[in-house]
Amino acid sequence: MRKPPRLYFAFRSPFSWMALRRLEELYPEAVDTVEYRPFWEPDADLLARLRAGGGEFLYTPMSKAKHLYILYDTKRLAASFGYTMSWPVDVDPWWEVPHLAWLYARREGKEREFYRAVTEARWERGENVCDPALVKDLAASVGLDGETAASAAHDPDLREEGLKALHDLYQDDVFGVPYFRVGRHRFWGLDRLDAVTDALGLEREARAADPPSLARVPVPDLSPPPTDLDTDTAGGCG
Repeated sequence: MRKPPRLYFAFRSPFSWMALRRLEELYPEAVDTVEYRPFWEPDADLLARLRAGGGEFLYTPMSKAKHLYILYDTKRLAASFGYTMSWPVDVDPWWEVPHLAWLYARREGKEREFYRAVTEARWERGENVCDPALVKDLAASVGLDGETAASAAHDPDLREEGLKALHDLYQDDVFGVPYFRVGRHRFWGLDRLDAVTDALGLEREARAADPPSLARVPVPDLSPPPTDLDTDTAGGCG
């Protein structure tokens, strides 16, 4: 049986956040057409088990120079789409916390609502989505059991489900996000969104929502970002 179109996202990546938001704004029917799947840097236990099963995590961490460039680039892109963005500070993040909680939300049929709650918290309010207390509140806000969501990273069954998701990443050759698989075609990056929707045969619902040309968008303040924005590891954004 042919696999459905897949869209790999990561709560860590600003490009993933913007791509999925654009997709859902311009192509609302994509939500029912594309299968969303999580991508995250596994912790030591899941990485060891992934490798023991013949898999690998294909993402290569970026240099600090590239990471700093992304701080500027995402600010430009967010301005071009008219999005309000607050860059979060990641200090020793444990990415299983929000991503395995998303797997729990998917079990309950609330994955879209939980995804939106997490991305709004991270990218619009700059909150720490790896904080179990925050995940508990976000889950409860969309009708999920907050305690179960907050402890998802420790749940043996959800960790097994997470391990399978990591093997799927490896089998689909996913090395960064947003990443799309449509049949045998693969697309990586926010700038491939039009190619993805063409491959899916989707029609734009609201062309008025198209962003203005970057050349006509006022250039945002690109003064050097505060140094405390660069306390996370050099990678994970793309």
